[in-house]
Amino acid sequence: MRNTKIQNLAHLKKIRNRLRRHGKTVVFTNGCFDLIHGGHIALFKKAKACGDVLVVALNTDASIRKLKGPSRPIFPLKERFEVLTAIADIDFLTSFSEATPRRIIAALLPDVLVKGGDWGTGEIVGRAEVEAAGGRVVRAPYLRGHSSTHIIRKILRGFS
Repeated sequence: MRNTKIQNLAHLKKIRNRLRRHGKTVVFTNGCFDLIHGGHIALFKKAKACGDVLVVALNTDASIRKLKGPSRPIFPLKERFEVLTAIADIDFLTSFSEATPRRIIAALLPDVLVKGGDWGTGEIVGRAEVEAAGGRVVRAPYLRGHSSTHIIRKILRGFS
């Protein structure tokens, strides 16, 4: 049976329109979410606290390889979806194959766009689209040392 949290963009747009008609605040965040850690959980909690419904978009495997190299992702998209569907703060999941989520953000126009504090204000993709539509952008606090790349390096050092 298909998990109803996982939706394609066309269906998410319909859900978004229904939520808008009901006055619900839609929050959006995105990332690779390759190796889930405390920083991710803090991001999801912060994002969910900004509204009623949280949509999380994941980079596809090919997109991650382009961004982070041939050894990534650690877990394929199907497994990342499986893990993230178990997180109560996340209402809907989708994926994107481009280098950035600009297309999805422009299509959904969430009320709130949340990114981790490791992203500079001018670096947040989708900011212009969200703000032009009357939405806002929130930077969640960055938890130092909580990055998948940092954790992977630490593990590899332990085995070298």
